[in-house]
Amino acid sequence: MAEPEQDRRRAADGVTADGPGRVLVAVYGVFALAAGARAAVQLSTRFADAPVAYLLSALAAVVYLVATVALARGGRRTALVAISIELAGVLVVGTLSLLDRAAFPDETVWSAYGRGYLFIPLVLPVLGLLWLRRSRRPAATG
Repeated sequence: MAEPEQDRRRAADGVTADGPGRVLVAVYGVFALAAGARAAVQLSTRFADAPVAYLLSALAAVVYLVATVALARGGRRTALVAISIELAGVLVVGTLSLLDRAAFPDETVWSAYGRGYLFIPLVLPVLGLLWLRRSRRPAATG
C-alpha cells in the first residue's frame, strides 16, 4: 500500500488504527463480551437475588461496547463520554460496594473497583483517557 494511502486509511480508522490503540480496542472488546456474558447469565438465572448488581453489570457491558466501537471507529467524543462514564461507574460502584455490602449481595464488574477482574476495570478507563489525550490531533494553525 502506498504511503499516502496508508496515511489516509489511518486517519479514517481513527486514533486506534495501530499499535497500542489496537490493544486498547481489543481489551475493551473482551470486557464488553465478558461483562455482557456475565450480565446475561446473572439476569436470566438469578435476577431476584441481586437485581441492582446484575443490572449494573449489564450497564458496564453496554458502556464497554460503546467505548469499543467508538475507539475502533475513531469517535473520539463518544469514546471520551463512554470512558468517563466507565471511570465514574467503577469509582462510585467500587466505593459503594465496599461501604454498603448489603446493597451488593453479589458482585458486579465494577464491585470493589473490579477486584474480580484483577482491577482492570479501574485501570482501563485511565489508560483509555490517557490514550485519547495522547493521540489528540494537533489543532490546525492558520
